[in-house]
Amino acid sequence: MKTLSRAVTIALLAPVSAWAQVDTSGWECEYCPFEEGYQAEMAVGVTQVSDDAARFGNGTGYDEEGTYANVDGEGRYAKDGLQMRWYAEDLGLDSRTLSIEGGKQGKFDLNLAYSELPYRLFDSTSTVFSQSGNALLLPTDWAPGPVTSAMTQLDSSLVSRNIGTDRQILEFGGRFMAAENFSLFADYRRQERDGVKATSASFYTTAAYLPRPIDDYTDEVDAGVSYASGAFNMTLAYYGSYYGNRPSSLTWDNPYTAFPGAERGQMALEPDNKYHQVSLSGGYFADAMDTTIVFSAALGEGEQNQPLLPYTINSTIASSALPVSALDGKVDTNNFALTITSRPFDKARVKFSYRSDERDNQTPVSAWSGVITDIGNTGEVENNVPYSFDRQRLSLSASYRLWETVKLFAGYDRTELDRDYQEVAEQTEDNGWGKLQWRPNAHIDIAVRGGAGKREIDRYNEDVAISLGQNPLLRKYHLAYRYRSFGELNASFSLPKAPISAGITYLYADDEYTKSLLGLKESRDTRFSADLSWAVADNASVYITGGSQMIEANQFGSEQFSWADWRANHEDAFSHIGGGFRILSIGEKIDLELDFTHSDGETDISLFPFGPGSGDILPQLESSMDSLSLDLGYTVNDKMELNFVARYEQFETRDWALDGVLVDTLPSLLTMGAMSYDYDLWAIGVGFRYRLGEDDE
Repeated sequence: MKTLSRAVTIALLAPVSAWAQVDTSGWECEYCPFEEGYQAEMAVGVTQVSDDAARFGNGTGYDEEGTYANVDGEGRYAKDGLQMRWYAEDLGLDSRTLSIEGGKQGKFDLNLAYSELPYRLFDSTSTVFSQSGNALLLPTDWAPGPVTSAMTQLDSSLVSRNIGTDRQILEFGGRFMAAENFSLFADYRRQERDGVKATSASFYTTAAYLPRPIDDYTDEVDAGVSYASGAFNMTLAYYGSYYGNRPSSLTWDNPYTAFPGAERGQMALEPDNKYHQVSLSGGYFADAMDTTIVFSAALGEGEQNQPLLPYTINSTIASSALPVSALDGKVDTNNFALTITSRPFDKARVKFSYRSDERDNQTPVSAWSGVITDIGNTGEVENNVPYSFDRQRLSLSASYRLWETVKLFAGYDRTELDRDYQEVAEQTEDNGWGKLQWRPNAHIDIAVRGGAGKREIDRYNEDVAISLGQNPLLRKYHLAYRYRSFGELNASFSLPKAPISAGITYLYADDEYTKSLLGLKESRDTRFSADLSWAVADNASVYITGGSQMIEANQFGSEQFSWADWRANHEDAFSHIGGGFRILSIGEKIDLELDFTHSDGETDISLFPFGPGSGDILPQLESSMDSLSLDLGYTVNDKMELNFVARYEQFETRDWALDGVLVDTLPSLLTMGAMSYDYDLWAIGVGFRYRLGEDDE
């Protein structure tokens, strides 16, 4: 947990962390000592939010209309070689953070932190289900129907249910200098989540979205010993992760007219699991040719042995016993990495790196009977597939200064990947790139970079594809042959005698899947951005920025499970423009800052048949956002500052998968009625910041 080594000015009113204007100039190192005494800053404020908006509150906690009180702060204390720091942010919100850290330099340090993070997805959703333990129940007077329009109690039974979660994180740990050159460390971290997530459940021909409860946790432990002496250091460490899901399964009532015995369904949720890893890492610096060697090696094992649910809870279906009562899942991991950088002579620098990642899935293979969504037994037998892989990556790069103002870079990467139980067993990828940088003076810096890469496969095993129920002509994009090329331009400029600077970036990338008969055929990505800033005076600056991105993709498909008989074109276009200014010490009392951003996004998807017939164009997907923020500060005296913050945000989307799709719009799918985002709101806050401490006396 990183904290500051001195107290800094916090925008007390900042109801959203991005509004805080913190001067980072002059920050000292994290564990450097400071003079004895204490110093602190406290911030208190209130913010009024004008409307409900889940997306606006995602990550901040400002998801509902109303008034929010908030407290921020930071402080430090030191005496007799001991020192302590504390930090608090958004204590009045669901995004609160609190940390405390202290110790004695060169001896020990301890830290304790707590934080919360809200995740808000939808506040427009509703459901007919109520939760009771790990079961979702329909109302007692529910009247099922063969389709959603025939559910006569639907409208009267709907209850609003927001989709989102809250995450709580507790961390503590410490470091201890056990002896000269040796130190011990241990850290513990616990994450808990609770809330509601939308998930789908099916009874083969009918389905429903369910408000699935979330209640899980993850415990992580990281401990070890480090040795450092001169140019050499080494660390031996243990890492453990333990995941627990309190509802291990979920049952739900069938809202449709049910097949015999299928009045209720059941599904397994994420199983409890654990992972252990032991690692050894280190580094060495040699004066000869300024050479640095860094390595790491790790052995790990993941286990999952959650008791399995029965094939079905439908008592009318005759099904065999499970082949095993628990999965006994086990995955071994082996990781090794080595990096060597060196400067063989003054104008050149070279880098070599190698990495090996192996995943060996030792889960036993068993034969399983097929039961379709608690409705019927297929009579077929399938085996579970313990996927494994072995990935090796080699990377070489170098730089050379041709002249005083020109520098040349080049690099090459090769990746080899072996897989089990997939359509492509062996895959190699080679990438090469080059870069030319021209910097004639301190005001001009231009760099051009380009490269190409080719991914080869040994062969596409169509028998494996058929066994998975896939069209044997289909080529999955991450398993297919691909040729990639790209070019990039970065340039920055500043005027020698004026405080004006500008920068531009341009990127073009093209992926071609020329050997794929079905699947993704080509994709292109074009990006451009530019910015301009002007320091009008010592206390005033203005800036403007803008950019765009276009992503195009083309794919072939088959409706008849044969050769390509249709194609689809995708175009995603994004653009943004923004600007603002900052003026400090107006009349030696007032600081003013204004920022504005506008962005747009559009997606066009068109479908065309091969042969006679006209194509279809799906409704356009759109998004638009305008954001305006104003921050006004007034300095009362050396210890107190008043703040006023105002933020306006307008966000609107159009999504044909959501717009007009009510809970009963689709006959065989009972939805939760989620709507596209469409809101505009103000968040206005006032408050004060107060500084106290011995050095202010």
